[in-house]
Amino acid sequence: MIIAVDTHTHTDVSHHAYSTLEENLAVARKRGMEGIAVTNHGPALADDGADLWHFSSLKNFPLYVKGLRLIKGAEVNIMDTQGNIDLDSYSLAPLELVVASMHTPCFDPRLGPEAVTEGYLNALDRNKKINVIGHMGDGRYKCDYRRVLEKVKATGRIVEINHHSFDVRKGSGENCREIALICKELEIPVVMSTDAHFSEDVGEVANSDRMLREIDFPRELILNTSLKKLAGYLGLEI
Repeated sequence: MIIAVDTHTHTDVSHHAYSTLEENLAVARKRGMEGIAVTNHGPALADDGADLWHFSSLKNFPLYVKGLRLIKGAEVNIMDTQGNIDLDSYSLAPLELVVASMHTPCFDPRLGPEAVTEGYLNALDRNKKINVIGHMGDGRYKCDYRRVLEKVKATGRIVEINHHSFDVRKGSGENCREIALICKELEIPVVMSTDAHFSEDVGEVANSDRMLREIDFPRELILNTSLKKLAGYLGLEI
């Protein structure tokens, strides 16, 4: 399946990604998509994250590029059990979509599930700019999914079902299914995202779509099947 809006993409500003913004946009346009979010890593991801100026300067982005809505975003790193993240308020200010994730250089998974749970809960409490919890199904970061998802529900956030994770993050298939079943029960909205690191991956979410169809996940709770639906939930200008 090709989604209408890809809510998690990287450009070559992140060193482990290999395509420019223009190349990502060209693929999205070719596939008939309506928009794309630029969500490069925050600066704490060693030797890979963008610097603070990258994010504060996103205010200069146009709203649309050749008919595609260009969403100003970031993938921030949850740094500790207190829920600190690696972007300050000035850098966060122009952002329209903030994905919060855990990565091994920033949050040590050996701290265990209770620490991971506290990190998620406190990040959601402390950082109002966070919109989406990213690749939560990563097997290295098992946590009390129900506690975290109840907080997501209570605070009006979104859960990401990350297509890329099924292939590269051990345990993600099983974990994402468990997460999605709780989201279905609690009626928590989700986005299917690519986490694209190369332009040809933009928009393609077959892994996520297949799993959600298998559990009969309500299509109305998948926000990025249309720009209008996603923008309505996030309060984006379109």
